[in-house]
Order: sequence, then C-alpha cells, then structure tokens
Amino acid sequence: MAPKISLGIRREDKNPWERRVPLIPVHARELLRQHPLEIRIQPSPIRVFADEDFRREGVIVSEDLSACSIVLAVKEIPEDFFRDDRAYAFFSHTIKGQPHNMPMLKRMIERRATLIDYERILDEKGRRLVFFGRQAGLAGMIDTLWALGKRFHEEGVRTPFAGIRQTIQYASLVEAKEAIQKVGWEIHNHGLDPSLVPLVFGFTGYGHVSQGAQEIFDLLPFEEVAPSQVKDLFKKKHYSEKKVYKTVFKEEHLVVPKPGRPGFELQDYYHNPQNYRPVLEGFLPYFTVLVNAIYWAPQYPRFVTKKALRKLWKGPLTPRLRVIGDITCDIDGSMECTVRSTDPAHPVFTYDVEKDEAVDGFAGKGPAVMAVDNLPAEIALESSVFFSQTLMPFIPGLVGADYRGEFDLCGLPPALLKAVILFRGKFTPDYSYMREFISPQKRSHP
Repeated sequence: MAPKISLGIRREDKNPWERRVPLIPVHARELLRQHPLEIRIQPSPIRVFADEDFRREGVIVSEDLSACSIVLAVKEIPEDFFRDDRAYAFFSHTIKGQPHNMPMLKRMIERRATLIDYERILDEKGRRLVFFGRQAGLAGMIDTLWALGKRFHEEGVRTPFAGIRQTIQYASLVEAKEAIQKVGWEIHNHGLDPSLVPLVFGFTGYGHVSQGAQEIFDLLPFEEVAPSQVKDLFKKKHYSEKKVYKTVFKEEHLVVPKPGRPGFELQDYYHNPQNYRPVLEGFLPYFTVLVNAIYWAPQYPRFVTKKALRKLWKGPLTPRLRVIGDITCDIDGSMECTVRSTDPAHPVFTYDVEKDEAVDGFAGKGPAVMAVDNLPAEIALESSVFFSQTLMPFIPGLVGADYRGEFDLCGLPPALLKAVILFRGKFTPDYSYMREFISPQKRSHP
C-alpha cells in the first residue's frame, strides 16, 4: 500500500479581504476518497469556508503544515513560511521580475523549493487553464457601476446607479446581480436624465476578464454598437434614454499601423507593437465609463495617457467621462492615470489632471479610477468554488509527481510541467531568464 502524501493548504492572510481558498471542502472530500492522501489546512477566522466545513469532510485543521510535502495557496507566501525541499503552488507574481516578490523567490531558492505557478498552467496553445479572470471582471464591473453612482451623486445628478453597493457589501454574487437587474428595470421604465444620454460604456478586451465585466453590464437594458459607430450615435441622435450603450474594443480597434506600414495584423502587433500607435483616446469624449479589461505589457502602447486626459478636461465644459474601471490594474500601464492600486476599503480615487496625482474620493478635475488589485477576493465564495473546480483535475498529477529527483523525470503532466518555475531551488529551462532578477546587481538597483 502506497504511503499517504500530505497535502497542505495555507491560510490566506495578505490582507483582511482575502478570504479565498484554492480547494473547497467538497473537493477535498473527493480527493481523500479517491487517492492515498492526507489533507491539512491552517485555521482561519476569515476564510469563506469555516474550519468546521473542512473538518466535516475529513481534512485536518492544523497550524503546523511542516509534514506536508506539497502546499497550496492563493496569493504570495511570506518568506518565513517555506521549509526545505517542499513544493508550493500559488500565484507567485514573479515572472516579470516584480521587485516586491524577489526576496520571496530568493528564499525559495535557498530552501531548495519547487515553485509551481497557477498562472503558467497552460494548454498546448498557451492558454491559461487555472485563473480568476472572469471573477475579476464580475467584481470589477459591480464596483465600477457603484463608482459611477457615487460620482453622479457627488455632482448632484440623480441616477438609478446610486442604489448599487460595493461588491464586497453583497452577501453573494446572486444578490449583487439582482440589485443590478433592479437598476436595469428602473432605467427601462423611467429612463436616465437627458443630460447623460447616450450613456456609453467602452470595454477594452474580449477575454475572460472582459466577459465577466460584460456579464454584469448586460443585466442592464443595453444596445451594442461597433467602435466605428460610436461617433454616429451622437451625430444622428438615434439613441434612447431608456437604455445604455456598450462598445467593445479588440486590438484592431485600439491601435492602427504607423504611416508606411501595411494593415493591422494581430500577430504582427503582438511581436512588433512599436509599429503601431494607439487610437482609443479619440473615443474618450464619447464615453461616460471606460472599462479596461485587456492584457497589457510595457512593450505595448498606452491606450490612455495623462496628456490625453489633461486635454479632455481643458475645455470649458465638463467632459462626459466620469469613471475608468481599470480591472487590469497595471500601475502606470495602459491607463496611465492608474498611478496606484486601491483596496476594498478605499476602492476609488480621482485622478486630478492638473495636479497629476490621485485624490481620495469622487470629486475633482479628472476621472474617478477604480483600481482594486485583488478583485476576485470581493466575491470570495464564487471565486473559490470556480478556482477549485479548475484546479481539481491537476491535483492527482501534482501529488503523484516525484520532487526528489531530476526535473525531466519528475512525472508531472505537460500542463503542470510548464508551470514549474523552480525545481528543487533551481530555475527550469523556460524560466532561466529569471536569474537576472535575483542577481546582486539587480537587487542593488531595484
């Protein structure tokens, strides 16, 4: 009879709002029944599933996870938690050399740890298999609509959006959706203030994050228009006070080739972004809300610059743009006005275009920016259930691998193999570039 492997689940404690768990009780029970496993979980007073929920399913609740050869978590792990020769699976946020996580990575190397990053569990086409993207979109859109209601209230404008609460203030996603449907009925039955229409929401992206955001938006009475039709909506005045409008921007709508270059080609844009210039700023005068839900990296052009926002607020009239819901939350990234991230306690700041700074609250000369950097935690129950479902198929491969020998012979299935950043404290071939992030020169010049 094979010896039992001990799988640990670390308590999340990065902030008071982090209540998620990577494996829910019912899935833990299934694993215990099907595999020679012992599962231990650290106690937590805030976790969305109580300690007793896990005990009931046969999980050992214990502060001490030192006996566990594999430990699951959600967010980054403190340096003093690691033990020698263990495997850890979590979102490490290290592959871009994120400075705040380099001490953690160095500690894992010293401990000869194996690091498996959920973000890098990919299929043969490079698509992520374990993610919280949709949940970020769901929570981010609710918060964005809440911010819109707050901004209008600040201006003394009555709107149905004033009845929306912050995501974290709803007992469940179902309750939040019901509240937004009620807002939708109010818009449908009574309409919006004529000064606000057409009320246009622009969405960047079409992946999991954008799909989640649009799932919430689509609870309102809406009409979708193509990016090319947005300006005509205003010119022809064929719009209704009893609906809102959305337009979705794919890469081909966000950038155009620079003069002298051939037409837009997606793969060329991915590989040669320097050959393209952004055009989203030309739409800013028409948006009331901009929802940013597209992947971005520093090599790509910024879609909204501080300069463009200064120009927008320079005229005698207050522009339409009230809120930027930056769900992707890249600091100083595709939305240059996202000068810092926010948290559920203070989820919104106003970017003051004249002072070039973030001002707490909803008042000021500039857009209100929602930039919560941990949105899935705001719907902890739904996020945990979904994540656990996506992670479950990988657990047998994770616990069945051999972490004592060579990387090439460890027996991890292909999707997990791609996600191994460190194996026994050494960078695997796909991540050898990360050595430069922890070099003495790099550490002394963060």
